[in-house]
Amino acid sequence: MTSQAAFDGFENYRPLVISQKLPQTLLLHLNGVLLRSSQPLPRARKALSFLQHNRIPFILLTNGGGKSEKERVEELSDRLDIPLDRDLIVQSHTPFKKFVTGGEGEPALREKCVLVIGGAEDKCRRVAQNWYGFENVITPGDLISAFPSLWPFTSPQTYASCCRPLPKTQLSPKHVSAVQDKDQLVKVDAIMVFNDPRDWGLDTQIILDLLMSEAGYLGSLSPKNGDASLLNRGYQQDGQPPIYFSNSDLFWAAAYHLPRLGQGGFREALEGVWSAVTGGERMGVRLEKKMFGKPYQGTYDFAERRLQEHHGALHRGRIRAAELKNVYMVGDNPESDILGTNQYKSTFRSTWHSILVRSGVYSGGEPLHKPRVVVDDVWDAVEWAMKDAEAKHLQAHKPIYDSRFVGTQNGQSDHATEEVDTDNLRGAGKACKQMSDEGDSHYKEWM
Repeated sequence: MTSQAAFDGFENYRPLVISQKLPQTLLLHLNGVLLRSSQPLPRARKALSFLQHNRIPFILLTNGGGKSEKERVEELSDRLDIPLDRDLIVQSHTPFKKFVTGGEGEPALREKCVLVIGGAEDKCRRVAQNWYGFENVITPGDLISAFPSLWPFTSPQTYASCCRPLPKTQLSPKHVSAVQDKDQLVKVDAIMVFNDPRDWGLDTQIILDLLMSEAGYLGSLSPKNGDASLLNRGYQQDGQPPIYFSNSDLFWAAAYHLPRLGQGGFREALEGVWSAVTGGERMGVRLEKKMFGKPYQGTYDFAERRLQEHHGALHRGRIRAAELKNVYMVGDNPESDILGTNQYKSTFRSTWHSILVRSGVYSGGEPLHKPRVVVDDVWDAVEWAMKDAEAKHLQAHKPIYDSRFVGTQNGQSDHATEEVDTDNLRGAGKACKQMSDEGDSHYKEWM
């Protein structure tokens, strides 16, 4: 049972919003909201305890990754000393799961060769294979171990403990002359940047080689590159592997007192190299890529579906999904958390509200993307969201003036009355009290 100390400040708070229709839910960012680097922020546990105690649905949406959702939740539960379920977390690469089976215009990659970029050692490979279901995953460490001359500034010994043999590739006859080393050939079908790259030079070189290749055969070079008669001057028009990024954050809040470059910094550096090699925008060339993570629509769609599932499971189907009306996103980064929330178009017609905290990347000044409100920390954010949701609940449940409390004449209801007569306010108040009492009974039943 959660201690009463977790609810200090809410002694007189009457949660009407959770007593009847439960029309609000929260998405909480991890780093900068609940944690800083890996250490819990003050009042983070208090906020989560309050949400759990009052059966308010929430999920943890983060642009972090590099480990399985199970490992992440266990780590978070231990640090915050609070039980959490694996399905409550959506990491930046969690939506990559859908590429295993494909669908909705996306390819099925279960048996295809997927190059996973980023993370420590081969942790992201293990996530992709063991937790997501990709069966043929390689890493830059595998490639540098197989081709030591691929990047002269990284020793193959760096990855000796985590590299694996490359898969055998069936070589198409038309590519035989294009590849020098035919004994150790690899064809890559997709590039997935799961987490922040650790070796920017090696990773940039490998990605560039594949984007310039013929049909994804590493070591080949497409003859279409630079062809002005083709779309994008022929670049990425010859069956090269698509590239997916899971996180666009330029900075993130680490242990150092200033924000550190994240995966977004790597992507910007890669785009700079791409532009220098191809001519970039001045030549009408762009890097074709697919983005996930905040602030992109696909990640918010995935998160909202997860919220709906959690919402229904938490209340055993008593509440229809369409009645999840307000979603409050609590984040510390205006350029991802706030931007993504402000521009999100809900497929469930929910209204999304952005709350910016000062405990992470943002520390003051006029944010580039304006939130609904700026508060100090996650507990203040939860308190503001509860009060805002309660106000919306009361506004939405103003009494409807019908025959029960609209003025009558000669025993007949006056349905034509549009303005509230002062004499009718007492009847309206009774209706509100009845609605509130009914809500309290629902609240007690759920608790």
